[in-house]
Amino acid sequence: MWIRSTMAYRASFVMTTFGNFAATALDFVAILLMFSRVDALGGWSLPEVAFLYGLSGMAFGLADLAIGSMDRLGSRVRDGTLDTLLVRPVPVLAQVAADRFGLRRLGRVVQGALVLGYALASLGIDWTPARVLLMPWMVVSGCGIFCAVFVAGAAFQFVAQDASEVQNAFTYGGTTLLQYPPTVFAQDLVRGVTFVLPLAFVNWLPASYVLGRPLPLGLPGWVAFAGPAVAVACCALAGVAWRTGLRAYRSTGS
Repeated sequence: MWIRSTMAYRASFVMTTFGNFAATALDFVAILLMFSRVDALGGWSLPEVAFLYGLSGMAFGLADLAIGSMDRLGSRVRDGTLDTLLVRPVPVLAQVAADRFGLRRLGRVVQGALVLGYALASLGIDWTPARVLLMPWMVVSGCGIFCAVFVAGAAFQFVAQDASEVQNAFTYGGTTLLQYPPTVFAQDLVRGVTFVLPLAFVNWLPASYVLGRPLPLGLPGWVAFAGPAVAVACCALAGVAWRTGLRAYRSTGS
């Protein structure tokens, strides 16, 4: 329904999609401005940082396209309109994800893909079967990890009710963090996004393997291939959190 509604005004769709593309492109413009003053950032060259940026942008863009509407759950809990979704013969999670589905978010995916294409064209990567295999794995598993963060954040809103910005700190904030190399951050932060909230598996760990760099925290090379398993585990935990929050929901009482 939302796609049909969007495509009914195609000129508006094109403009909003381009606006989304341009707004996200400003993040990479900021990186370009930094590299106009330095040759390397934390020991990483511009094409290497662009590689991180493109992977993060594509993975998050796909997750945001599929399930980015989860941050509206808090308003539904507050005004009681979540009750409408509960009486329909469709999973509530699917309904919340599809609520006001924004096809314009494709702009972020396209922008990330273009930056990734630039990085691959600029980097002299020694392609091996393992590195070729890692490329689609990174995007798919990264999308899964971000989807799990979206769902877990929505589950928290059953309790907090007005916590969309807390959720955004880990989703939008997480993708911004991953656009920069791990060497510019404190080791404690790198450990946190590796072992607590495993965003490092979106691009830091597998990208380091593809680029022939040592993995952060001195981790062994095989950890770079653990992204799909980590994504499945994160989605399973997020599913448990979602079902727990949904069972605890008691409407507005009005």
